[in-house]
Amino acid sequence: MKILVVNAGSSSLKYQLIDMETEAVLAKGGVERIGIEGSFLKAKGNGKEKVYTQDMPNHKIAIELVIKALQDGDIGVIKSMDEIGAVGHRVVASGEYFKKPTLVTPEVRKTLEKTFELAPLHNPAAATGLSACIEVMPETPMALVFDTSFHQTMPEKAYMFGIKYEDYKEYGVRKYGAHGTSHKFVSQEAAKYLGKKPEDLKIVTCHLGNGSSISAVDGGKCVDTSMGFTPLDGVLMGTRSGCIDASAVEFLARKKGLNAADTVTYLNKQCGVAGISGVSSDFRDLDNGAKEGNARCALALDMFAYQTKKFVGSYAAAMGGLDCIVFTAGIGENSPNVREGICEGLEFLGVRLDKEENGKRVDGIHEVSVKNSSVKVLVIPTNEELVIARETAQLL
Repeated sequence: MKILVVNAGSSSLKYQLIDMETEAVLAKGGVERIGIEGSFLKAKGNGKEKVYTQDMPNHKIAIELVIKALQDGDIGVIKSMDEIGAVGHRVVASGEYFKKPTLVTPEVRKTLEKTFELAPLHNPAAATGLSACIEVMPETPMALVFDTSFHQTMPEKAYMFGIKYEDYKEYGVRKYGAHGTSHKFVSQEAAKYLGKKPEDLKIVTCHLGNGSSISAVDGGKCVDTSMGFTPLDGVLMGTRSGCIDASAVEFLARKKGLNAADTVTYLNKQCGVAGISGVSSDFRDLDNGAKEGNARCALALDMFAYQTKKFVGSYAAAMGGLDCIVFTAGIGENSPNVREGICEGLEFLGVRLDKEENGKRVDGIHEVSVKNSSVKVLVIPTNEELVIARETAQLL
């Protein structure tokens, strides 16, 4: 079976076609500037790359072009749309409406609309991509795979906020988390690498990128995660503030003359390591700045490592032990300095980082702890698209 994985944004659309027998990526690409002048598709397949430039006023036209590219005589990998067994759609937020991946029905589409206010930048775009695919492939099964699904196993004590219980029930205000497909994939890959069952392991997974989240995975299930009601919570990130006192938010809004919506935009777009450093949200720029003596760049890096370290320690306490730390995503996979800063000081838990191994670039899973470290430290490239394809195949 071949499954098409679609990740739709408000003006973009990324895709992969995956052969589920081998789990090989047959083709992939991305459409940019949907509904904007200068739209294009950059597609890869059959060992080649091709750029299609044409007006794409909506996602339906974009999906039609993707299907055209998949069947292109030069880079195409299928002869007809009948070869696509199903489409798996990435959806950021499920709220409490969806506890697990779900096959699409008219009722499911109506329920999906109720999640829009939980992720106003992402979920409406996912619904638009879904509608476009249904128009172009009306007979093909569609599945929704949520970033939040993996976190649905958290107990109440972990996901509840200290607000009135009636308000939680009325409005659904609680911790939902994010990056669930990534946390699920790397925790399962860690278990395979260690030759153990997921049920026998206590793992902290660190998905560190422009958006970062840390999860406690006990016995193969998520029991806590750092992002909250939205992806703004947790550690400071590229441009997001992370955890902050609610009263400080009100104080800042009053001093800066911002309304509620503008304040949330400020915390999401102007803060984080970019706001601390005054230089960039890119950790490579921060590394270079720190090496050149920029104290604010060094402070931003120290804050990020310190806050992440605190989550690792607190999750070890919550799980009653720790067997493995996993680093993944852009920063987690590619920044030895960040990994070292996080692991430094965790020796009391049994973490022993091998600085030489940590400094190497290795394809695939890379063990960066010393051989006798009681807590293994692994770098594992994430693969969220493969998780979406697997979940879709399982639903069928």
